[in-house]
Amino acid sequence: MARITIADSDLAFDCGPDDSLLRAGLRVNLNLPYECNVGSCGTCKFELVSGEIKVFSDTAPGLSDRDRKKGRQLACQCLPLSDCVMKVRLEEGAPAKFPPKRLKVKLIKVTDVTHDIREFQFQAVSPATFIPGQYAMLQLPGVSGERAYSMSNLPNDDGVWAFMIRRVPQGLGTQVLFDALTLGDEIGLDGPFGKAYFRSESERDLVCVAGGSGLAPMLSIARAWSQKSKSGEEHLTFFYGGREPRDICGEEMLQQLPEFNHQLQFIPSVSGAVSDATNLWPGRTGFIHEVMHGFEDLDYANSDFYIAGPPVMTQAVMDFLRESHAVPQERIYFDRFF
Repeated sequence: MARITIADSDLAFDCGPDDSLLRAGLRVNLNLPYECNVGSCGTCKFELVSGEIKVFSDTAPGLSDRDRKKGRQLACQCLPLSDCVMKVRLEEGAPAKFPPKRLKVKLIKVTDVTHDIREFQFQAVSPATFIPGQYAMLQLPGVSGERAYSMSNLPNDDGVWAFMIRRVPQGLGTQVLFDALTLGDEIGLDGPFGKAYFRSESERDLVCVAGGSGLAPMLSIARAWSQKSKSGEEHLTFFYGGREPRDICGEEMLQQLPEFNHQLQFIPSVSGAVSDATNLWPGRTGFIHEVMHGFEDLDYANSDFYIAGPPVMTQAVMDFLRESHAVPQERIYFDRFF
């Protein structure tokens, strides 16, 4: 067990031999900066003041050549080999409500959502504690490293963790999930993680923007929004983008919420070709940020925006919100995955 001290503070925590610096700090509720948890986003950069560490990946894309020359490291990619002092700027505000924990969970149900997305439900022996919009790391048999997937359900005392996951061609993680796991199989789960969780205290309108399996956290947030006590006529606008008509999903689940077609609108769009007879599509077309541009019912000055989907989509929506409507960063929520 290594003792980790935050430079220029009186904060310290212990890190075991099976944890990263990042996760060990999060487990004791330190408000460390991070997003993806797997070395891609670069948010968890720090400088090692003293001590010895093992780096999981020397080629993690979250570090630039300049970062490496300056001796910066990624907390999610470092295991301490001795007591350490790390220099890092903690984020302001309160940390997430639930520190991450390791659990064993059992696969109890699999449901097809589209041709390439399935919902996997896992059962734990303890309550499923998380905030809608967060994700967990799954440890899959025969797969090196963990995979991050967002929860699609709501926190519950029954211990059910549900994930909507898209099959990735040649993806080792989804090959195991789709083709190898059977009901009753047990895997490891570490979570919850993520800072793009639902801010239930806000009384602004809500805009959810999703693509692909980004449906999962946005659906969880929509379900939580439906259950909260609302003041006045708060609205939720739910944008969902796919390449083909067969990719579009989510409406059937949102229809189960009492606000659907009243305070809740579902706006799907297809970005690919829809001209042939097998690909007929009567709805909107174009990339989702283009659809938002032509949608006049949004109150940009009085809305919170949550985004989950492919990185290109996420960046395009963020650019649109900032450049076309000057939406401040503090009202845009997303976790970067690559």
